[in-house]
Amino acid sequence: MSLTYLKRGAAVAPVEAVNLSGSVAALLAELETGRETTAMRLSQELDRWTGDIIVSDQAISEACARVPQQLKDDIAYAHENISRFAQAQRDSIAETEVELRPGLIAGQRLIPVGSAGCYVPGGRYSHIASAMMTVTTARMAGVGHIAAVSPPRADAPAGIPDAILYTLHHCGADRILALGGIQGVAALAFGLFGLPPADILVGPGNQYVAEAKRLLYGRVGIDMVAGPTDSMVIADATADPLIVAWDLIGQAEHGTNSPVWLVTDSPALAAEVARLAPLYAADLPQPNRAAAEGAWAALGEIILCDGPEAMAVQADRIAPEHLHVQAANLDWWKARLSAYGSLFLGAESTVAFGDKAAGTNHVLPTSGAARYTGGLSVHKFLKTVTWQSVTAEALPRLAAVTASISRFEGMEGHARTADIRLAKYVAGATLAPT
Repeated sequence: MSLTYLKRGAAVAPVEAVNLSGSVAALLAELETGRETTAMRLSQELDRWTGDIIVSDQAISEACARVPQQLKDDIAYAHENISRFAQAQRDSIAETEVELRPGLIAGQRLIPVGSAGCYVPGGRYSHIASAMMTVTTARMAGVGHIAAVSPPRADAPAGIPDAILYTLHHCGADRILALGGIQGVAALAFGLFGLPPADILVGPGNQYVAEAKRLLYGRVGIDMVAGPTDSMVIADATADPLIVAWDLIGQAEHGTNSPVWLVTDSPALAAEVARLAPLYAADLPQPNRAAAEGAWAALGEIILCDGPEAMAVQADRIAPEHLHVQAANLDWWKARLSAYGSLFLGAESTVAFGDKAAGTNHVLPTSGAARYTGGLSVHKFLKTVTWQSVTAEALPRLAAVTASISRFEGMEGHARTADIRLAKYVAGATLAPT
């Protein structure tokens, strides 16, 4: 299987991981010791925010009143889709009980975590969708307490833009903090400002947020360590180059560090997309234009393959966060492809639908992590735990096998915990010689 790069992107510049990790670790340690005082100081220094950290019920109510009704209706539509899909995910798994042998019963339970911390990015865009994707999914999983943090902005009366506050409230957040960056993650993890310490941290963020989550993993759960967003379009000669080019540029506007790929077996389509993509990037308003132009110039790739199987091999190798197929025989592609965060089938679909309103989650693995994990779902908020019960009927063979394997491993204490149950609960049983 041959391939040709009609356009090749530069290698993604590596983050100076050592320096980044050290500075984030130092700030986390400082926040754990200094707690609220340190968090407020960092918010003033880094975000220029001197207002309230805890968003009051009154501030939320006032923010909700300022949100236009059309936007509220749109949020309700997206929230319903996300809720219904999350419920379907929850219904796809069940608690189980099975009698493996007479007297040996085993089962599993699905227990929601007690508390979740949701990070909602700020910065260039107001991420209404991230608020929906994180809080709604946690709520549908049955999480007991859901807290959300988002970076404050001087142009928002309560620090967080009205639309995000409305969305967080509508989706069921129990507490909202106007706090971003490492200090926001720390507030969730350490239980600052009256929050219960989070059992799991979820939601996208910049490299500092991602590194803070990575460092805290183990002490708390996390959804994933996410890098810059990325997107791939697989297209054949049946695809419309205008749609393909816009789908690539539409995702490139995330930032200059967002890779996008076109994988195709059509030289004509590849050439036309290569011509159109820069034109479409230039048509965007600023700052979207600069982001899309930079991403396409530096990280955009067009890979020409000799057929569908070769195209699928490239997709599985790269394991994109978003994978959009605009080609014939969609059922074949759905069955064949195996490494992606979320799959979009057909030209009628687009990644933006999944990003905002279709119902599937947009918190997805990046940087090739789709090779080994999926995205955020209700399953991330559920603990699948097991239990067992044993009656005397199962004891003779179960205890004998347990003691035998234990002694073979050199674990005499384990063996004796099996032996004593034989002696106590099974009439006429004799202990194995020690």
